[in-house]
Amino acid sequence: MRSPLQLISFQRVVWWRSAALCLFTTVLIAWQYDRLHPSTWSYPTNYSGDAMEILARIKAASEGELMPFTRQNISRLGAPFGTDWSEYLAPDGILIFGLGCLARLVGVGAAANLAVLLAQLTAAVSFYLCARWLRQRWEWAFAGALLFSFAFHSVFRGLSHLSLIYTWTVPPAILCCALIARSRRLRANSAAWYGCLALSAALAVSNPYNLFLFVQLLVWSVVSQWVGLRRRANLLLGLACAAVAAVVLVAVMLPALLLPAPERGQPLLVRNYGGTELYALKPIELLLPPEVHRSELLASLGDRYVRWSDLRGEAFSPYLGIIGGVGLCWLFGAAALNLLARRRVPDQALPAAWILAFSAVGGVNSLLAFYAGLQVFRATNRYSIFLSALVLTFVIGKLAQRSQRWPRPLSLAAALAVVGFGLWDQLPRPDPRAKAAIAVVDRDRAFGALLEREFKPGAMLFQLPYIEFPEGRGQHLFYEYEHFRPYLATETVHFTFGARKQRARSQWQRDFEALAPGELVAALEDAGFAGIYLNRRAYADRGESLLQSLRELGRTEVIEGRAREQAVVRRRPAADPRLPVASEPTYGQGWNPPEPGPGRVRWTRGQASLSYYNPLKEPLPIRLHLNVGAVAPRELRLLLNGQEVIRRQVDETQRPLQLDGIALQPGVNRFDFVPDGPSVRQGRERNRLRNVSISSVRIELETDAPLRLVQPVRSPPR
Repeated sequence: MRSPLQLISFQRVVWWRSAALCLFTTVLIAWQYDRLHPSTWSYPTNYSGDAMEILARIKAASEGELMPFTRQNISRLGAPFGTDWSEYLAPDGILIFGLGCLARLVGVGAAANLAVLLAQLTAAVSFYLCARWLRQRWEWAFAGALLFSFAFHSVFRGLSHLSLIYTWTVPPAILCCALIARSRRLRANSAAWYGCLALSAALAVSNPYNLFLFVQLLVWSVVSQWVGLRRRANLLLGLACAAVAAVVLVAVMLPALLLPAPERGQPLLVRNYGGTELYALKPIELLLPPEVHRSELLASLGDRYVRWSDLRGEAFSPYLGIIGGVGLCWLFGAAALNLLARRRVPDQALPAAWILAFSAVGGVNSLLAFYAGLQVFRATNRYSIFLSALVLTFVIGKLAQRSQRWPRPLSLAAALAVVGFGLWDQLPRPDPRAKAAIAVVDRDRAFGALLEREFKPGAMLFQLPYIEFPEGRGQHLFYEYEHFRPYLATETVHFTFGARKQRARSQWQRDFEALAPGELVAALEDAGFAGIYLNRRAYADRGESLLQSLRELGRTEVIEGRAREQAVVRRRPAADPRLPVASEPTYGQGWNPPEPGPGRVRWTRGQASLSYYNPLKEPLPIRLHLNVGAVAPRELRLLLNGQEVIRRQVDETQRPLQLDGIALQPGVNRFDFVPDGPSVRQGRERNRLRNVSISSVRIELETDAPLRLVQPVRSPPR
């Protein structure tokens, strides 16, 4: 046992080596992302795809919005009403808030880069300290830490999946479960006890996938302890960890849990059983080199997989590397031999086996999704990071044992060789997007500065094309979150993108986009918009036909960036603008997609809801027009905000229905269609469960209120 002076000296060495690990990790990250010069750190490593949403969140937090434990309002997006992202839960709210505070000092790009760096550093230090806790030799703990920090899972995702690369909780989560399951020395109120409780709280405010798997391993640890030693301290710790995680998780989600859902809108993020197969862990991908591997020979295997596989989700993310793959085979081989010899299997074997059984295509997660409807954790390939931690812990433990009697220089050289080979294998070829992002960001900053000079603070720009948020679909060369670019480059201009899709508050945007150019110009000027923002990348003709139509209408003043990718057509906003409202309600829960053909016929699957947004502070009288029918004769009740407004007999023939003098209250109003007959399935395809049908739905205002209602001409759904 170490004396107090020896213990202090040991701790100093551990922290000095941890600092050296951080320094080495920082240099390696700067080299990998071509950020060796300090001037490049103001540019994010990724400026496309999902990374744009992360940057937009940091930007909003830097402007004093997206505060934790409050409503997630963003005033400069979703113009003119702003947008509320409270319903769009993000697991990294506290992290984003901290990065927003940092961005006020160093800028959004630098804050994003530091976030990626922090993820890698904390992962490396966490693994190193856990390995040292297990009394592994420091050089092998150092090697395992670097390989875990630069696991392909993290490098592959980077800024785009920021919460997923914060993997520092994984090694201590595995260690915590091992202590509960096997430790004979665990005491209540000890440092290990409080460390496990703090870890549970940290997991609850970070990546929910890691929390979900931690709870599973925690349950198995308690079961193992119960059927084995039955030590009271271990069992209490397991239950306490689960309780702490549950309490903290509820506290984090409280704003969303308390958020009223008056419109019963469709889910913002669509999850179904098919996703659990598409994004499940495919065991072959654990051993399959990616197509961006540094070796052309190994990269060709990944390229072949891309060509031959039809079921790819987040392909290559689970890759464990050659060392990890060999270690996984070694682990299960050792477990099999020990079972045959009736010896204790390696501690890492049982959790690794459970992760594979739960996560693989058709595994336990698929059963839960299919039979119990638990579809939210569809991307079980993300659990490969737990396998990486387990396998590396096993491998470095074995290598440390075998090098125990080696001279220290030889052991250091062996560890260095393992690290060098592992990093060469796991780090992909440099991503050209990291360099390209610098030029794009420079152009956007120049364009943003131009917009700030040309428009007064608070000016609103209507963005074309209309793209849903979140998880909308891009067009041509335009990706789904590219409309965030002008938002990131400005400080005072307001934009329409970012309003939640399929919600009554943003329905007017879809209506306006469907207008002819002349009507669109008149409607937007009447609504107070100072310009039309156009991203040329979304159009095959680079938007020339639309710009020409606007020129013919006398809107010839066009503001463009240097690369001519973004253009803003100046407008003359009305001095007394009228708020825009939708021409029809928004379809909420309970509806099938529209049927092909004229009239936009839609069927309910049972009870279903429509919603409409009244932006005024007083009731809004409207007239509702629609045709209504049913799959068979039945009585239909129509409710407005829970109060019945009409009761009618309906049958197979659609007949007109007009409701006059309906008063919509301020905010979101909900119409509920409540039939008294059962739904009928007409065919085996999807969306063939039918009850009530409606078509030709439109709203007519019965007031001279300061609102702008347009009636776009819609083409039949494709």
